[in-house]
Amino acid sequence: MKHNRFREVVSAGKIPVGHMIMEFGTRGIAKILESADVDFVVYDMEHSGLEVDRLFDLLAWSKASPFTPMVRVPVGEYHFLARSMDAGALGVMVGNVQTSQQAEGIVAGVKYAPLGKRGVALGTAHSDYLLPMAEEYLCQANESGVVICQIESELGVANSEAIAAVPGVDCLWVGHYDLSTNLGIPGQFQSERFLNALRSTVLAGSKHGKLLGIQPGSPEQAEQWIAMGFNVISWSCDIAVYSAALKSAVANVRQRCEDELLSRSARRNLAVSSS
Repeated sequence: MKHNRFREVVSAGKIPVGHMIMEFGTRGIAKILESADVDFVVYDMEHSGLEVDRLFDLLAWSKASPFTPMVRVPVGEYHFLARSMDAGALGVMVGNVQTSQQAEGIVAGVKYAPLGKRGVALGTAHSDYLLPMAEEYLCQANESGVVICQIESELGVANSEAIAAVPGVDCLWVGHYDLSTNLGIPGQFQSERFLNALRSTVLAGSKHGKLLGIQPGSPEQAEQWIAMGFNVISWSCDIAVYSAALKSAVANVRQRCEDELLSRSARRNLAVSSS
């Protein structure tokens, strides 16, 4: 079984830092991510065009890199959860978890018996097409697999302690845009109402020894949210990183072009006036 770097970083008392892939599900992305030295990657199926066949490719390519590959499934149903794990994911993220019953169903789809109800199909992608010793492998898979429940609504915040108390749930992850929108204050991340929701979620997760995840889009957000107690950080998503880097670089090059044109014009004018 591929080692789970995410869990190793957590066990070492450090904060795992990752990234989300929504758009660039290419054959080279795993090595690009490896070069960035991320601890984990979430391949997003909820808000993207990634389908199961491409997911299998991404997870296969990820096996050659040290980071932990996870999948945000479109919805927390068994066939998405178990299939993602069978494809080789080492964890799943489910959006908008609002009750402990939902969380229990997610755990059941990810974990093998006696912790869950995931069907057993050994010798396939998740075990590198080798037939392992069943009892040992199932135990390792249960220990390794990461379950992330996203808190994205007022009801989810209210039930966050009950969700965190579910055995097998590893992390409460605030989807900040969805949560702020559900609260009626979309994008108002400094609103006291939003900040109180974050504090409540952090308190609930901490009480039950669960990790707290979030995805900042700026250094300032990262600093603030880490200080609040979030200890799993996904640095933005591929679309935002590429767009910001390209805009900055193009603006810089364009300014250099304009400066050079002005310089050339000034030199020509000087030459004309001197003749």
